[in-house]
Amino acid sequence: MFITGCSGLLGSALSRSLIDSGAELIGLIRDWVPNSRLLAEGIVDRMTVVRGDIEDIEVLERVLGEYEVQTVFHLAAQAIVGTANRNPVPTFKSNIAGSWNLFDACRRSSLVEAIVVASSDKAYGTPDRLPYDETMPMNGCHPYDVSKSCTDLIARSYHASYGLGVCITRCGNFFGGGDLNFNRIIPGTIRSVIGNERPVIRSDGSMVRDYIYVGDVAEAYLILAEAMEDKTLHGEAFNFSSETHLTVLELTQRILKVMGRTDLEPIVLNEVSNEIQDQYLSARKARETLGWTPRYSLDEALAETADWYRNFFS
Repeated sequence: MFITGCSGLLGSALSRSLIDSGAELIGLIRDWVPNSRLLAEGIVDRMTVVRGDIEDIEVLERVLGEYEVQTVFHLAAQAIVGTANRNPVPTFKSNIAGSWNLFDACRRSSLVEAIVVASSDKAYGTPDRLPYDETMPMNGCHPYDVSKSCTDLIARSYHASYGLGVCITRCGNFFGGGDLNFNRIIPGTIRSVIGNERPVIRSDGSMVRDYIYVGDVAEAYLILAEAMEDKTLHGEAFNFSSETHLTVLELTQRILKVMGRTDLEPIVLNEVSNEIQDQYLSARKARETLGWTPRYSLDEALAETADWYRNFFS
């Protein structure tokens, strides 16, 4: 099996799950990030690592050929919305060109049978109705959203035109121990609490989002990859969601309650732009087709995540 983006939050969790299930895993790594869970917890020592960039098609073709890859998990992306707003071109190159490079390399491989592609709820764009379901069009507007809409559409184009065995995942905001981007609300709030500081909300706190624990997402990917032995699923997209949606302020207050620090009043900056106001998903298709449901409640997942950061900072 081959995974791109394996040193990220989801990539680290999925790599561990795949290895624990007995898979021989090859991972593509561009940047060596010592504090990532992949390195810090020794997951990287149990897999084959290829150093390279998702934009380098020669590296991709070499990996697929030399390691006789049959299943691919495509997670590599520039995943930070604020970074995409500041630097759209590198985001487009990584997320869009990187994806078509991978799909074309897989198209030319005689061995690749299944590709699980990480899209996003943001690929749907500003909604006419909620929750998002898989029948809704890809309608991204802002740079990150557009990059995911394009990835999604290109993946399905390669299935429709060349029979490439792809399935697409669309998740809300996933979280868990190992996310070192402290501009995100969950790790940022937990770090503030551990430091006995008031948490900071960059927006006005009213945006509604869908949050899902990274362990539940990793399990969903394994279930989907196994289900793809049924080729009638190829070309399909699946939303994975806990179907628990909260405002950013409500989520922050939930973290404070779980950590026993409701005395720390959030600081609301109200300085965010180019983000969709409300986003959340229906996971009905995943439940009915794949038999998938999340294992963790939100409070259980937040408590486990907080414990990880307490250990990390100590």
